[in-house]
This record gives sequence, structure tokens and C-alpha cells, in this order.
Amino acid sequence: MPRASDSTAKQLDGVAAAPEAGGVGPRIKALRTARRVSLRQLADMTGTTASFISQLERNLCGANTGTLLKIAGALDLGINDLFEDNARPLHKVLRREERPVVPVGRYGRKMLLSRRPIHQFEAYAGHFEVGGSTGDETYAHSGEHEMFMVLKGTVELTLADERHVMHEGDSVEYATSVPHRTVNVGDTPAEVLWIIAPPTAGAFELDQYRPGNRSHPGE
Repeated sequence: MPRASDSTAKQLDGVAAAPEAGGVGPRIKALRTARRVSLRQLADMTGTTASFISQLERNLCGANTGTLLKIAGALDLGINDLFEDNARPLHKVLRREERPVVPVGRYGRKMLLSRRPIHQFEAYAGHFEVGGSTGDETYAHSGEHEMFMVLKGTVELTLADERHVMHEGDSVEYATSVPHRTVNVGDTPAEVLWIIAPPTAGAFELDQYRPGNRSHPGE
């Protein structure tokens, strides 16, 4: 995509954008740096210049809707994400009742703990009733590394041909490409934690599961 000059970037749709007090600039900078995207990279992805992005982030210039849409898309956000209350901390607490929840295998469920703008890892809490499991078969998924920890109860973790009975406080790390399966083998409900880095592709997109190699994030 050809890169526009600063003045062109400010009038992409033929409508000039004036600087705004408070503006979205500081939030764009916070979101960009949280994703480790450089000024030059964001400029290249949006057809603008690093100078323009720098000025925008410092509220020295404004941007029209077309430009903001491109910036939001480049940061994997919706445009509304750029307009959240600037007074709100980026480190917002995710309340228990707000967690995205998906059913897992038999008698289990998984809750997403991490949220944007964190893109370096994913964290999930899991709950399994007695006899609950991630499914009848082992599975592998995208990502590279996974850490699994038992927070409560007793579970059996299968890793390829190995089986490990794990108790409260036990943890293990493995590659996400290793087929794995979790089963609650205790007589009380079990609570577990998964941390995956980098994040699983297509997290919570249940239609991506495949028999024999289910792509269920972090199970």
C-alpha cells in the first residue's frame, strides 16, 4: 500500500481532522506499544508515515474515521476500542462473571483469564467435575509452549504415551504439539490452570475443532 504524506493521511476521506483535547493519541500509543508494534510498522500497515503516527499519539494532529479504521485494523481491534474512556486503566480487572466460558469435553468448562491488549500469552482456568475430562482422545493445538498446573483436586494428564497423576500445586510444561488430555481422577471437583505462549490461533472458535486433532485452545 503506498504511504501517504502527513497532510494526506489527515484527509484520507476528503475531510480534514483537527486535533482534539484528550484525543485518542495516548491510547493508540499504549495499544501499539503493548503489541510491540513500532511507529514504522504501524505506518506501513496503514499507509501513513511514522511522523504522522507520532504526532497523532501526542495529540499534535487529528485523524479522520478512515485513518482510525486502518489503525484499529492494524492493531487487531475494533474502532470502538480506540475510544474507550482514557481515564480507564489499561490494566482493567476481569471479573469472574465477565470471563468468556466454553464447555470442555465431558463435565468440564474453560474460562479465559487473559484479555487484550496482552498478545504474548493466553491464560485459562479450567473446572472439571468428578470424572470430567477434555474429551475421549488426546489432541494438539497451535501455539508453542504450554504450562499446566493443578490448583485443586487430582487429575491425570496424558502427554503422548506418558500418564501423570497430578495433585494440588503440581505443574508441568510441554510443547502444544504434543498430544495431551486431562481427566479428573479424584473424588472431588478439580480446578486447573493453562498458560499458553504465544496465544492459540482462533481461540474460542469452536467450529475449528477437528476429530483426532481437536484445536481447542489450551485444553
